[in-house]
Amino acid sequence: MKQKKTIRKGLVAVLMIVSMWSLTVFASDGETVQPAMYATFWALVPPIVAIGLALITKEVYSSLFIGIVVGGLFASNFHFEGTVNSVLNEGMISVLTSSDNVGIIIFLVVLGVIVSMMNKAGGSAAFGEWAGKRIRTRVGAQLATIALGVLIFIDDYFNCLTVGSVMRPVTDRHKVSRAKLAYLIDATAAPVCIIAPISSWAAAVSSYVEGEDGFSIFIKAIPYNFYALLTIVMMVGLTVMKIEFGSMRVHEKNAIKGDLYTTPDRPFANMENKSIKETKGKVIDLVIPVLILVVCCVIGMIYTGGFFSGTDFITAFSQCSASEGLAIGSFFGLLATMILYSARRVLSFKECMDCVPEGFQAMVPAILILTFAWTLKTMTDHLGAADFVANAMSSSADGLMNLLPAIIFLVGCFLAFATGTSWGTFGILIPIVVAVFENSNPELMIISISACMAGAVCGDHCSPISDTTIMSSAGAQCNHVNHVSTQLPYAMTAAAVSFVTYIIAGFTQTAWISLPIGIVLMLAVLLIIRKRHGAKDMAES
Repeated sequence: MKQKKTIRKGLVAVLMIVSMWSLTVFASDGETVQPAMYATFWALVPPIVAIGLALITKEVYSSLFIGIVVGGLFASNFHFEGTVNSVLNEGMISVLTSSDNVGIIIFLVVLGVIVSMMNKAGGSAAFGEWAGKRIRTRVGAQLATIALGVLIFIDDYFNCLTVGSVMRPVTDRHKVSRAKLAYLIDATAAPVCIIAPISSWAAAVSSYVEGEDGFSIFIKAIPYNFYALLTIVMMVGLTVMKIEFGSMRVHEKNAIKGDLYTTPDRPFANMENKSIKETKGKVIDLVIPVLILVVCCVIGMIYTGGFFSGTDFITAFSQCSASEGLAIGSFFGLLATMILYSARRVLSFKECMDCVPEGFQAMVPAILILTFAWTLKTMTDHLGAADFVANAMSSSADGLMNLLPAIIFLVGCFLAFATGTSWGTFGILIPIVVAVFENSNPELMIISISACMAGAVCGDHCSPISDTTIMSSAGAQCNHVNHVSTQLPYAMTAAAVSFVTYIIAGFTQTAWISLPIGIVLMLAVLLIIRKRHGAKDMAES
């Protein structure tokens, strides 16, 4: 504890010294100057600082803010006025005026309100009791969570929050820790969306493959998306074999004893207790709103893609605006839920309105972390992180053709981890891969594109500043740093097996050989971990 306080005091002191020093180089003119550190490794330092501090201090808000300030200093060449402008105007204000980001925030808030209404109506409690009679084991509760996560493949944001709100009563009843629930949600969000042909992720990837049939390439790349496929294998294996390791093992052992959180910081612990009351709520008061929400969000997404203007369904989905569609769909889902509860007389109109501030309050931590994460990504953009990685990849392509898929996977992991964005990683790496392979080796191009996607998802899965990671914490109502620290050993295990599998794929150039080998390797690793840690204390309580 003393060490953490010393680290924090030291960081604050360094920040104050740098800020005071920057006063001496106060920018007198308003001209925009390219940062001296543009397109160098220094462009990746701000997110590395933020992530490192978050993991060391276990405090995410100040860690992200310090990373943002470091990025602002680099972007302004250490000018005070330029730093303030980078952090506020070009950073926070800019990301909060982006229509895509505002759409996600609206979706978050509306979903928080719907969840609050479901709790107050008694729908969540009724579903928990209903599922409790049919799902009788911890293994069953976790497998049901995985199955629901796989079924909701339309969008990762929607997946995170919907699976969390539906399965929390079930996993709580069977003493599954909030950290484990957050991992299951996160591991069935991006990894499932990236192998689902009809998803917002498929649309994004297809748009980055210029000069080729992006959608058909996406389909061909699915068997080579080793990280996504092996993560699903790993989740099921961990659950069925009752294996836990790393810090997750501590959380699960404590959950079996009745402590779902492990750490004293449990920001959501009292939220549901304030909302739930004795009502005549039934299972349909949760199931129907969720189904309505799914339908409305899908309709909202294809609407933004021009489906109702004559565009076919696949094309409409491929060119939709996911954030705008989710905002529209959640709004109509909220209206339908209010009408349903009023008609059934489980909630009055006033009680529905009382849920608005409660739902907003529940999402404030996620919104705040998202805002900081978006701002930090803006800093890396201003510093030319994309150009640095593109140059590094282009210069190292020659002479490493067979090993390139594995190298691209590692680069994608690092870039997505540092920036917190998988879609941005696609945008940087996929055009480079297409340019290198399109006229020489089409099969290796598909493997390498899949390595881009797998690496991006892996880095996104591990990163504390990733949108999906943040929303998984919110969906599970788990402390964010707890989620990151418990998930990291699991994700890194899947990444290590995926890396080896990409080496094999680079030489065999066929999924019929490399994928089965990868699955066998993953199961072998799980058996080794099980033999080392055992599963006796993870048995049913």
